Amino acid sequence: MMKKNLAFLFLGFCANLLSAQSDPILLTINGQDITRSEFEYIYNKNTALNELENKDLDSYVDLFINFKLKVEAAKQKGIDTTKAFRNELLGYKKQLAKPYLIDEKSNLQAAAEYYNSISRSSYPKSVKIIQIFKQMPQNMSKLQQQKVYSEMDSIYHLFSSGVNTDFEAMVEKCSDDKNNFWIDVLQTPEDFENAVFALKNGEISKPILSPYGMHIVKILDQKQLPTFDEMKETIVSRLEYRTGVNKGIESVVNRLKKEYDFQLNQVAIDDLKRTGVATGTLFSFNNQSYDVKLFEKFAANYSFGIEKQLNSFINKTILDYEYANLANKYPDFRMLIQEYSDGMLLFEISNQEIWDYAIQNEEGQAAFFRHNRSSYKWDAPKWYGGIVFYKDKKMLKRIKKLIKSTSHSERTDALSQAFNVDGLEMVKVEEGAYAKGDNIYIDAAVYDVDTIATLKDFPYVYVFGKKQSIPYSYTEVRGNLISDYQNFLDAQWVKRLRASSRIEINNEILKTVNNH
Repeated sequence: MMKKNLAFLFLGFCANLLSAQSDPILLTINGQDITRSEFEYIYNKNTALNELENKDLDSYVDLFINFKLKVEAAKQKGIDTTKAFRNELLGYKKQLAKPYLIDEKSNLQAAAEYYNSISRSSYPKSVKIIQIFKQMPQNMSKLQQQKVYSEMDSIYHLFSSGVNTDFEAMVEKCSDDKNNFWIDVLQTPEDFENAVFALKNGEISKPILSPYGMHIVKILDQKQLPTFDEMKETIVSRLEYRTGVNKGIESVVNRLKKEYDFQLNQVAIDDLKRTGVATGTLFSFNNQSYDVKLFEKFAANYSFGIEKQLNSFINKTILDYEYANLANKYPDFRMLIQEYSDGMLLFEISNQEIWDYAIQNEEGQAAFFRHNRSSYKWDAPKWYGGIVFYKDKKMLKRIKKLIKSTSHSERTDALSQAFNVDGLEMVKVEEGAYAKGDNIYIDAAVYDVDTIATLKDFPYVYVFGKKQSIPYSYTEVRGNLISDYQNFLDAQWVKRLRASSRIEINNEILKTVNNH
């Protein structure tokens, strides 16, 4: 036994050694190892999207390191522990897991077989019906049931005997349901569907028994089957509802049973089916056993027959096990989950540190503008000032004096307060940064464009200001400035992250990226 254990240890060591050799460590960032395969996965995906060439590998290593440092910063802030993050990641994981847990080919094959069977019989897609319906609750006595059967047989006899009887009038008189409505294929119990969908327009059915009661149905209208492509998803979901079996899940479960050496304890299963009571193990797979107590907890919340409960419990147990191990079993699945998780963390931490912060921090925007004003020089100088329209020629001297004595930000209010008193508007003021062609009055005064007519109520015009190559305020170039400010903040953040981190690159392994 000792030799056997040692042999297994040795084999395990060899397997780990081979794995390490086939997927060596490329980077270590703050003690976290990153394998060549992980880097290649992200690198190849991004180079394909951005059409980068291999010569950009060194540059991409820097970007990758920055990316990982930001993700680590997000984790240090606890973003990955928030409820919102966990729920979003779980939703993505479930969506991504579907192809591994459902064989869509089997589902589509079952749907195609059903579609072909009904299309051969000229089945309509849906029928519009009106019915004489008698509800029959589950607790109805046999005597009451017999009374309903007799009443519905008598009603049907009226229609089948040739007596001129108004169906709609009989519905109003006798039916527990007086509405007409459309029903689609696979929407009603199978026996009911087969009976109703075999009728033609205007035909009346014999009494039909369903889980809900007794029906006599008249067809009012029909819609013919569309193409399979239009119906396939509806057929898949409705077949599962009707039969209780998802062929795609059934196919995967059967494959996993073989893969994991699924074994039933037939004695316990037989006891359960016969008496509803059993003890011990129900089944096992992949060296794990599942006992009756687990089944009893499941069955308590799943009120169907024992056969259906057992099948559902077995399927769910196998699929839950497979779902929990997908990341270990399938590297592509693991990579995608990590990619999505890291992407979410990067987005949220970047919002906090860069994007939202830059937009909300107007003081920071102003300071950044002051230090970089020359970067926002206009392609051509603009007239920085405005136009005063005024009623009385004598006002000009006071207007000039007031403009000269007030600041740029206070000028318009000062002119209005000085001249527009007692409800009389004596001046109108416009201010801004004007390029040639932006304003006809500026064009006339500054850019040697022909003089234009003045305003009727304000016959005098005074243009003030000067030509300026650079804006006065960051607010005039906010769009470009915020983008630049965000880039600046990002560069400073990366600089801080790198300064406080330990980064090791295996350059020999780097040479083998996409070349091994």
